Amino acid sequence: MLRPALALYLDLHAHPETSGHESRTAGRFAERLAAAGCEVTRGVGGHGVVGVLRNGDGPRVWLRAELDALPVRERTGLPYASDSGAMHACGHDLHLAAAAGATDLLARLRDRWRGTLVVLGQPAEETLSGAEAMLRDGLYERFGRPGAVLAQHAAPLPSGTVAHTPDGTPVTGAGAVLEVVLHGRGGHAATPGLALDPVVTAAAVITRLHALTARTGPHADRMALNVGMVRAGTAANVVPESAALGVGLRARADADLDRLLTAVHRAVHAESAAAGAPREPEVRVVSRSAALRSDLTATESVRRAQAGLLGASRVLPWPGSLATEDFPLFGDAGARFHGQRGIPLVYWMLGVADPGRPAPDRSASPAGTPTRSREAPSAPPAPPAPNHSPRFAPHIGSALRPAVAALAAAALDRFAAG
Repeated sequence: MLRPALALYLDLHAHPETSGHESRTAGRFAERLAAAGCEVTRGVGGHGVVGVLRNGDGPRVWLRAELDALPVRERTGLPYASDSGAMHACGHDLHLAAAAGATDLLARLRDRWRGTLVVLGQPAEETLSGAEAMLRDGLYERFGRPGAVLAQHAAPLPSGTVAHTPDGTPVTGAGAVLEVVLHGRGGHAATPGLALDPVVTAAAVITRLHALTARTGPHADRMALNVGMVRAGTAANVVPESAALGVGLRARADADLDRLLTAVHRAVHAESAAAGAPREPEVRVVSRSAALRSDLTATESVRRAQAGLLGASRVLPWPGSLATEDFPLFGDAGARFHGQRGIPLVYWMLGVADPGRPAPDRSASPAGTPTRSREAPSAPPAPPAPNHSPRFAPHIGSALRPAVAALAAAALDRFAAG
């Protein structure tokens, strides 16, 4: 069962596709679901894939994995690394392989559950737009109300572990992606006094924005802001007409995100006015996601099931993070799209780091000549590269089997719960 899951992982890792362009990825995932016995529908909300495996009367349990990669050039040095300029730098390839493997396993264990398994390959998670697109395309009307929706996410924890948040703490934060356009007057670089440079305004805006999270209300440690994209100009000797920024906002709670959004609007308009811009700036919310809270009762039951399979010491607490997800839309946060309330969501973090990675050898010089520190204790292993790093790489040899097992155990638990 693990061989086809591993083959899928290696193939998807080598051929990543970014948000909105996941056609090949969707096709490969659909093939694996069909091979496991699912009825497969493609093209749901874009490139979304839905596989349905029926096994008599019983609850409807949904598994969700993401199709898209990031526009990051891979620098892992792996033999199966991508060379396309895109990269699975957040573990979505592992999520898909684990979902396919869990589907295959559950198909072989039909005598242990009754109901309907629904498996999603969701597009455009990285842009926080794919879940909404699938729901607007009638996901729940077409495939039935879920009894529970389950998902897991790669994290730099030791392979073979999973982690859940306690007591209703948000697993991930609320987030928004903004596009900010600042206007100026174009002209010749030799006569800057006859122009108004929006790049200078953009620099002032970036500086002001990055100060906001330290000064916005009493919960500044619960927020994060990043200007991840700057676009302006076509040549060094031309003052451009406009400059655009891509801004990501994150907060522990939805109210904190509202406060940060208000502060961003205020800062952008103030800097634009101070620069004497000929037009008001444009601030557009490209996407937004609520904080993700797992259902308390369902999560505790799944946690016990995973502890029984993996061992109690391998089920860890998770403090929550400022990462963002559109997964909350499958629950109450998306009720305006699907008209349903009370659908339990269960979401946990999945360890993917090599638990036995040796420390780097620091006992020799670059030329290989032994140094005086040869007798010194070995340095501790370098920490694993974080998600979204060009060096992010799950230790697939130790991570895939528990990823399949954790997801299958959670599904069996939800089927048993009715």
